[in-house]
Amino acid sequence: MLDYAVIADAYEKIEATTKRLEMTDLLVDLLKKTPKNIIGKVVYLTQGKIYPDFVGLETGVAEKLAIKALARASGRKESEIEEDLKKSGDIGETAQKLLAKKKQVTFFQKTLTAEHVYEVLDKMAKTTGSGAVDSKMSLLAGLLSDASPKEAKYIMRTVTGNLRLGIADMTVLDALAIAYGGGKENRELIERAYNISSDLGRVASVVVERGLEGIKKFQVVVFEPIRPMLAERLGSPEEILEKLGGKCIAEYKYDGERIQAHKKGDKVVLFSRRLENISDQYPDAIELVRDNVKAEEAIVEAECVAMDLETDEMLPFQELMHRRRKYGVEAAMVEYPVSLFMFDALYIDGKDLTLEPYPVRRKAMENTLKESIRVRPAKHIIARNVKQLEAFFEEAIENGCEGLMCKAMGKDSVYQAGARGWLWIKYKRDYKSEMTDTVDLVVVGAFHGRGKRAGTYGALLLATYNPEADTFETVTKCGTGFTDKDLESLPEMLGKHEIPRKHSRVQSTLEADVWFEPAVVLEILGAEITLSPIHTCAMDSIRKGSGLAIRFPRFTGNYRKDKAAEDATTSAEVVEMYRGQLKKISEA
Repeated sequence: MLDYAVIADAYEKIEATTKRLEMTDLLVDLLKKTPKNIIGKVVYLTQGKIYPDFVGLETGVAEKLAIKALARASGRKESEIEEDLKKSGDIGETAQKLLAKKKQVTFFQKTLTAEHVYEVLDKMAKTTGSGAVDSKMSLLAGLLSDASPKEAKYIMRTVTGNLRLGIADMTVLDALAIAYGGGKENRELIERAYNISSDLGRVASVVVERGLEGIKKFQVVVFEPIRPMLAERLGSPEEILEKLGGKCIAEYKYDGERIQAHKKGDKVVLFSRRLENISDQYPDAIELVRDNVKAEEAIVEAECVAMDLETDEMLPFQELMHRRRKYGVEAAMVEYPVSLFMFDALYIDGKDLTLEPYPVRRKAMENTLKESIRVRPAKHIIARNVKQLEAFFEEAIENGCEGLMCKAMGKDSVYQAGARGWLWIKYKRDYKSEMTDTVDLVVVGAFHGRGKRAGTYGALLLATYNPEADTFETVTKCGTGFTDKDLESLPEMLGKHEIPRKHSRVQSTLEADVWFEPAVVLEILGAEITLSPIHTCAMDSIRKGSGLAIRFPRFTGNYRKDKAAEDATTSAEVVEMYRGQLKKISEA
């Protein structure tokens, strides 16, 4: 048994520090205090969830419901709670404050255990149908009645999906390696298990119960998504071929949504690049996988593209986003049908292919595929020189693609789950003196608007992602390209990610009026990339004391809901774009 108070105390200390090493030490201490049989549950709670994302089960507590439960537990009026919440901006803080001044004393208050808190949250998540709202409210009010003010703070934040500890998955992996894996040097083994299962709780249970030997035997399992391999970006075919050893498999880079399809018999599940189960949005894609993937068990990757089936022409990504809906799926399926362009096989009939070279994986994908007009392999060539690569690039652009994905062919061209590396390289546009390609940036802060924009944000502070340091580095302030509707909805969209101070993973010399946890990704087009003494993106990489900044940024209108913050454009990619632009200027 573990008292929930022990967890709440640890969370309070973690929240109070911005130092990554200190966070890790505090987490190691918590994990060591946790009984082995509930380590997985405590890890989920520390992630602010009760299951891995791909399960798709959440407590589903909106702010309104949380207020009702707090009113019942504290004996306060809902209007009083709402008034305090306006000031605090955090339902957790409000719960802590009001329960500290509780009017009614509960005589039969019992000590909360981690197991009991988890069980109640689990029950709330599984409560559906008529009367579900009242049932959830009663369950939450019951928890709050037994909770100390501090415990209530973190329970409320957990159920509303805003734990705000600033702990990334990599910090948890570090802590597991130190506490139970023989030291931080073994983090890589534990990380591989996480990358092929996307289930931090299961990984924690295995490392605690069976040590590193158990982790080494960790297997790919159908219906547990593998964290996607990511690509770097370069702007010239010469650089790409040099990086990839003089030849590569070049594939069309389709303007669609990347999906990972899992099949076992007749059952098919589709996961997004963020590992969300998106099967409900693509019933037609499920049928396509069921009918065209011949293997009994398979995990394959594809680009899901909106199509005009009459002309076999690909439609832009924006058209595909009409499929991202809960209702009217049947009508959307008819209006915006999709085709699948397969490009990788990660598992086929009992064989884990993730450690095989890319040509082997691609061949396995082709062998299991029954081609049709709506399911086919991604168009590809083996490019051995610049001329071939350039010609294929032009062809891809002409056919409605974004460019090419260039992939290594050597023995080391394994599937680097969850990693971004030089085995896959995006070749998009030529970067001349102006930015001709968009970037995907993370909202980390905002500045208050004036005049017409009073009451909303005047500009957003945007950042790139640095995977080496696991931080977000500011690269620009953007206030252009937002419609009146955007400006109206932004405070609500970003409000749930608002935090009282700069996030521990954000590197910024600017002081924003409002800070956010890195979560929302926007597509941005700028005029050019310049050196900047203010922004921290790729600081010191070009010149000592300078970072990189995007000048004259404009929001394209595209909210990248399909991307997690860690999938945003990296600082290294911005460096490559900057260098490419310099080359073009000197050649002009």
